[in-house]
Amino acid sequence: MKHISDELKIIKRSGLYRELNIVEGTQGTHLEIKGKTYLSFCSNNYLGLANNPLVIKAVKDAVEKYGWGTGASMLVSGNMKLHEALEGEISRFKGKEASIVFPTGYMANIGTIYSLVSKGDLVICDKLNHASIIDGCRLSGADFRVYPHCDMEKLDNILKKSTKYPRKLIVTDTVFSMDGDIAPLPDIVRIAQKYKAMVMVDEAHGTGVFGEKGRGVVEHFNLSKKVGIIMGTLSKAVGSLGGYVSGDADLINFLRNKARPFMYTTALPPAVCAASIAGIKLIRKNPSLRKSLWNNMRYLKEKLDLLNLNVIPSESPIVPILIGDAEKAVDVSKFLYKKGILIPAIRPPTVPAKSSRLRMTVMSTHTRKDMERLLDVLRTVQNF
Repeated sequence: MKHISDELKIIKRSGLYRELNIVEGTQGTHLEIKGKTYLSFCSNNYLGLANNPLVIKAVKDAVEKYGWGTGASMLVSGNMKLHEALEGEISRFKGKEASIVFPTGYMANIGTIYSLVSKGDLVICDKLNHASIIDGCRLSGADFRVYPHCDMEKLDNILKKSTKYPRKLIVTDTVFSMDGDIAPLPDIVRIAQKYKAMVMVDEAHGTGVFGEKGRGVVEHFNLSKKVGIIMGTLSKAVGSLGGYVSGDADLINFLRNKARPFMYTTALPPAVCAASIAGIKLIRKNPSLRKSLWNNMRYLKEKLDLLNLNVIPSESPIVPILIGDAEKAVDVSKFLYKKGILIPAIRPPTVPAKSSRLRMTVMSTHTRKDMERLLDVLRTVQNF
């Protein structure tokens, strides 16, 4: 096992060693860690629904009625009434014929991609897509091409030279998780139609945030009828856990019979499904949640523009401050931590070398006081 110890030493020397914080209370704008309260700007709980009283009540009611565990995969005996209800709720929310739920978003991406394409096919991916998309593409066995971030000319050129492939799949995040920018979805759809390629989108960071009804970036661009494969998570704006894919009935039935992460794992606890249903209903019925989030985003970004910080332009609640060097990013993060603010450093391999950063995320439940406190501390970081 010496090679493991040696590699750990290399990771530590490179400033890439990661350690866990133990959160002792609930997930919100303020977190309890080792008996101290920290102001958090690193959560994907964008709308604060992880602590919403209606979500908590839904969980309690579900546990009382259905117990906790499911005891089997959904194809054996783990498919309970709340799983069916959740899939129906997602389908109505996304405006699609059917949906399938996975235990995590990671599993949803892997299972879907390598079910749709295999050896002899082509899968194409944006360079900055989430790791679960990259892994799904690699595991599929299909020929794998990567285009530079949001480079539509390169995407077009790849497809122009790929007429030999019977099946072609383009996969993209709609909101890129480390930069906070949005995929040029109308152009991707146009190019896909030109070369008869399928389009699959990952709405992990778009659902609940974008679109008139909070359905995501697909709705934002009015492309619901043109994007046939919509993947997303229930662990971010929805405030729960799990992944899903929405599309037509044939696609979903196909995945139920082909996607190994769905077929060979125990189903989500029914109480988790209840939390997800409650979260989606709150998003649908309370646009004020989304309005508060966008107001906070605009306020913080306007104030950050006045500081001498290398803020990466963002179109979402994800606001990255580029540091560059991994060790320096860790040092800045530790400095913030000492000041009572939690923003972990994001380093390779999550981001490219020499692009380490502080990845801030805004929540609808942050107050102006919270943001002013953050800004006060960041002003001292300018000279760090």
